[in-house]
Amino acid sequence: MSWRGWRGRRPFWGGALVLFGGAEILFTLRAPLPVVLHIGLQGLSGYLVPVVMVVCGLLVLFNPAQRLFYSIIAVLASLASWLTSNLGGFLIGMLFGLVGSCLTFGWMPDQPPRRRLLRRGQGRRKAAGPAGV
Repeated sequence: MSWRGWRGRRPFWGGALVLFGGAEILFTLRAPLPVVLHIGLQGLSGYLVPVVMVVCGLLVLFNPAQRLFYSIIAVLASLASWLTSNLGGFLIGMLFGLVGSCLTFGWMPDQPPRRRLLRRGQGRRKAAGPAGV
């Protein structure tokens, strides 16, 4: 199984964005104290929310059959990170989580894989139909 084939059978970019968003929030929790804007609910929830996002991102990548449930949990965790984890990792991690959750929720597994776009000239000729008609 090739990398492209594995990636094509799952919501890869959605899961990767949720994973990166959770990791970014975890890294901002370890920022120096003058940089930290919001300490959160004294530790546990500040670490729990981004860990849930990372786990949801991994589960989306490795178990795409349950992607709807994981994307809903990830969007709730992304929104909760605004309150618990330095304003959602200074907005970056929260936005990654929200966009990744939306991509995961909207992914359709039964669609045929997209082929690369044809060159401009070939695409226009096919769309226009036979010449002279």
